[in-house]
Amino acid sequence: MKAIKIIEVKSEIGAGTRGASMGIDAIKIAALDFGSYFFKRNKSVKVPVENRLLLDPIKNEFAKRIKGVYTVNERLAMEVKKAVEAPNMFPIVLLGDHSAAYGTLAGIKMACPDKRLGLIWIDAHADLHSPYTTPSGNMHGMPLAAAIDDDNLENKVNNPDEETIQWWEKLKNMGGIRPKLLPSDIVFVGLRDTEAQENFLIKKHGMRIYPVSEIRAKGVERAGVEVLNHLDKCDIIHISFDVDSMDPSISRGTGTPAKNGITEKEAGNFISRLLYSKKIVSFEIAEINPTLDHENIMAENAFEILQKAANQITRTI
Repeated sequence: MKAIKIIEVKSEIGAGTRGASMGIDAIKIAALDFGSYFFKRNKSVKVPVENRLLLDPIKNEFAKRIKGVYTVNERLAMEVKKAVEAPNMFPIVLLGDHSAAYGTLAGIKMACPDKRLGLIWIDAHADLHSPYTTPSGNMHGMPLAAAIDDDNLENKVNNPDEETIQWWEKLKNMGGIRPKLLPSDIVFVGLRDTEAQENFLIKKHGMRIYPVSEIRAKGVERAGVEVLNHLDKCDIIHISFDVDSMDPSISRGTGTPAKNGITEKEAGNFISRLLYSKKIVSFEIAEINPTLDHENIMAENAFEILQKAANQITRTI
């Protein structure tokens, strides 16, 4: 049986809205409110962050605070690498903003360079922008472009300065491995709020999208099986869960809400079904922002999903 290791990353420098750095503490408060000993029972490590950069002027317009994003991702990658390499260990990564998801993928790949990595991206957004295409410059919209090493120059609208380009190339080359995974080995779940540049890449690479309507039509059991079957050629799989995949009627406690999302029950049951697979090596939750919430509802929903996932991990792996 594998033990869970919690990796906390209270970084929000990749987001455009402040507050995601408090999301992890909000989950811990939810756990206390539920009378749970989850965070006492499981080992945890805190990755140092660079949120002090929020007080500095923005220098890299098309990849805001990219130096700090690189530093946080590099630190996280090393922690994930150690956890994946450790005997009988399953990392659960708790993120502030989603830009640090790249560090999780980098760490997994650094630990398993010869294995084919698959990704289940449960998110309203594709996060496939690069400094050349971003409409905002916020790096939580870029982790997958970095991971697949595709700048989408066919749809270039920005002219990043040389310093930004150098840091972007350094980010993509983290661990000396690029790309971190193939576009065909990504499944988007709940995707519904994308820009034209991202749609181009999705079509270009034939990336699989599993919309909310398909999950509901088929049910979470069948949907989970089909998603795993799509990644059948992968040796290992990571699940990244952005809480904005859920409908804002549940809670607006996230920086980029999008209508017509999944419910917390659908999310929990779907993730639990995926975790039956022994190929799953890690799981993460991102983008809880309690400053936008009412009575900590999003964090409570996220904690229930986290606890359900953890129970499945310890039962089946």
